[in-house]
Amino acid sequence: MKINKSYNFHWHILLLIVVLIELWPLLFMVSTSFKTMDQIFAATLNPFPTSFILDNYLRVLHTLPLGSYIINTFIVASGITIAKIFTSLIAGFAFVYYDFRHKETIFNALLFTFFIPITVIIMPNYLLISKMGLLNTPLGVILPQLADGMGIFLMRQTMRGIPKPLIEAGQLENASPWHILTRIMLPLIKPAIFAMGIVFFIDSWNQYFWPLLVLNDKASYTLPIALQMFISAEGGSEWGIAMAVATLTSLPPLLLYLVCQRFIINTFMQSGVKG
Repeated sequence: MKINKSYNFHWHILLLIVVLIELWPLLFMVSTSFKTMDQIFAATLNPFPTSFILDNYLRVLHTLPLGSYIINTFIVASGITIAKIFTSLIAGFAFVYYDFRHKETIFNALLFTFFIPITVIIMPNYLLISKMGLLNTPLGVILPQLADGMGIFLMRQTMRGIPKPLIEAGQLENASPWHILTRIMLPLIKPAIFAMGIVFFIDSWNQYFWPLLVLNDKASYTLPIALQMFISAEGGSEWGIAMAVATLTSLPPLLLYLVCQRFIINTFMQSGVKG
């Protein structure tokens, strides 16, 4: 027992060190946003400001129309999230409910999309959106992201864990596939859908490069683009302002993840076990 306790103690110490290393950039970002330039250069590695100031945040809030940028970001993130959830549900249900030729081959091809770098498809997507006249519109940002291979994989794995007698009972009652999906399967996989939606929303909220290519008008900027432009134009080398901007950008998805992390972790664990 003593050996086991000592072994577990060492592992806990190692994990604690890893957690501190992971959290240090976040702590540095938040603490620096409350410091003056003198404090930053006098005690760069000190995570606790000698006196908290709000000047960095006030300058950002007074300079930028954050309300408009938050609305733009919410529209884009919500549109992408809803579209990905719908297509993931429909495709995952098709892979579980129907038997058709080359089903496994098609599913494996979807898994292969995990390994395709985003930079490979940016140019074709940009040319397509340009030809359709959707540049500088939220729809232009949303349209190339209507489906997601990871979402289809998670929904397929989750649906495979539903007891088959439930589905067979619905078939015996002559229920349509749509009713089996919405009346039988959907209530059982709501936590997985909720967790998947949170992941999609956070990813969409933090997107920078693709919206930067599509959106050219300042009025249509999303929050990450607007705040980065503010840092480049006015913040410069002022670390306090830069860290205030970074904190404001990351705060909404971070809080959303902290509230819903239990659903997210359980969904990924169940998807890895079932199937």
